[in-house]
Amino acid sequence: MIYKHLFKSQLNWFFSKSKTTKFVKNHTISIEGKGILNVSAAKAFKGDPSLYNPEDLLLSSVVSCHMMSYLYICGQNEIDVISYIDDAQATLEVNENGSGRIVEVRLFPQVVIRQKEKVALAIALHSKANELCFIANSCNFSIVHVANCTVEV
Repeated sequence: MIYKHLFKSQLNWFFSKSKTTKFVKNHTISIEGKGILNVSAAKAFKGDPSLYNPEDLLLSSVVSCHMMSYLYICGQNEIDVISYIDDAQATLEVNENGSGRIVEVRLFPQVVIRQKEKVALAIALHSKANELCFIANSCNFSIVHVANCTVEV
């Protein structure tokens, strides 16, 4: 059986002049019942570097979804996760005509668990988490996991 869920967001942008480009790229994204996201283009594309950009949000979606899938699969395998930290990276390639795409995301999860005997399993479960991750399943680029797992002392 297939279950469908609908997600909605509203984008608002209005023309205003910029000193460095033809127009300001800042805009807001709102999702009912949640705080407003202030978004711009990345600094490399003449956006406001203090604001989130689409590439930031895409990477954040991948890393967040992977962690939630990972915690779920660890729970199924009775692994007690104490902490999870990830310093993820996304590589964007842009060609000469201005078109581009994310070509790779690298996740560097540092996981701390309770059970010494389950360290190898905890590392291996990142592949299973990737298979379950809704966002990873929606991407057309590779997602590489460079995982580390230690035991709480």
